[in-house]
Amino acid sequence: MAFESLTEKLQNVFKKLRSKGRLTEADVKAACKEVKLALLEADVNFKVVKNFIKTVEERSVGQDVMNGLNPGQMVIKIVNEEMIALMGDDDAELKFAPGKSVTVIMMCGLNGAGKTTTTAKLAGFLKTKGKKSLLAACDVYRPAAVKQLEINGEQVGAGVFKIEDCKEPVRIAKEAVAYAQEKGYNVVFLDTAGRREIDEELMKELEDIKAAVEIHDTILVADSTTGQAAVDVAVGFNEKIGLDGVILTKLDSDARGGAALSIKAVTGKPILYVGVSEKMDGIEDFHPDRMASRILGMGDVLSLIEKAAETVDYEESLDMAKRMKKGQFNFNDYLESMKQMRNMGGIQSILSMLPGMGGAIPEGAIDEKILARNEAIINSMTKAERENPKLLNPQRKFRIAKGSGVDIMHVNRLVKQFGEMQKMMKKMPGMMKGKRGFGGMNLNSLMKGLKF
Repeated sequence: MAFESLTEKLQNVFKKLRSKGRLTEADVKAACKEVKLALLEADVNFKVVKNFIKTVEERSVGQDVMNGLNPGQMVIKIVNEEMIALMGDDDAELKFAPGKSVTVIMMCGLNGAGKTTTTAKLAGFLKTKGKKSLLAACDVYRPAAVKQLEINGEQVGAGVFKIEDCKEPVRIAKEAVAYAQEKGYNVVFLDTAGRREIDEELMKELEDIKAAVEIHDTILVADSTTGQAAVDVAVGFNEKIGLDGVILTKLDSDARGGAALSIKAVTGKPILYVGVSEKMDGIEDFHPDRMASRILGMGDVLSLIEKAAETVDYEESLDMAKRMKKGQFNFNDYLESMKQMRNMGGIQSILSMLPGMGGAIPEGAIDEKILARNEAIINSMTKAERENPKLLNPQRKFRIAKGSGVDIMHVNRLVKQFGEMQKMMKKMPGMMKGKRGFGGMNLNSLMKGLKF
């Protein structure tokens, strides 16, 4: 999960601050020291950490904070504000050509960062914004690079431009732009070649493309899990060809967060988008304020709402909520809820966006393989059995186990725990009135309901 280690360490620091009625200067210095160690362990650039801690400490020992009613929360507020400033105060955006002109975006990066896949993802993302994209196959060196671009382009509904047996990236780029103008495309993505490391030959090729074609955005695709190595790559590309922004891939696998917290401060170039899954729709806008909130364990409710608005059927969800309240939640509802949660990135992703839940989810609490097995079991039930679980006698369970290819104990466990979940649903309104766990719900009860 993204930034899991850093989030856990920072939450421990803040817990100590909130437990104190008043703060001394020594308390602030001790907390800042722990935050400093947490950031360094997260592979954040040393100079960035040094300046960050200095600013936080200076602001936190001011009279307004030290003499305030809740100084612990004021320090957390300062850390949040400075972290947002570190990643960029405003949401950065692509520069699009004015009018009906074609916007040309040059995608660059090293091998293994996911450049070609990310190029197609971004084209698919822009399609939802009404943009018609053309992917130009300018990587003439890597075996199967063109084929990969064609497959990805087809998946996201983008056109692909290639010139058979052509080994001239500059020619491909120029003709792709002309083709896009002729065919009415809004955006051209130049999928350029990568290397194992930055070298003069690679940079010369990119410089030649920029000299031959008007480029509106030069975007670096970098692997967030490589930490400071990704920052060094960004510095190298920016010095040689000039960048307009960065896309960080594999953010869902980045437990530390060093690259995300360092790139803007070191290079001055903003993070535009982040890759959050291997799926072709696994790309999101980068919002510094929301990312800071997630890192500090305060959730990202706005992004969760946006995901829900894009993927969830409102009327169906309303009907399901009414049935849940009446204790009428059945296996059909379970399948529908799993489908909606998958569309939103999975249960783990959803919970990580809820305030206070990021670092509170027990390890192994949610096993996606178990959820997939449960779906197979439910799909082996008849329509009547899914609507009325009380029909599931031993003979029916044996049939279902055989049909889904699982042991009978898994069927029994699912039916038993589903019954417990139905009971929990009936108690939901009462549970929400308390102050235990997220939204008043007991976390262990919630996890028990989720992990069938």
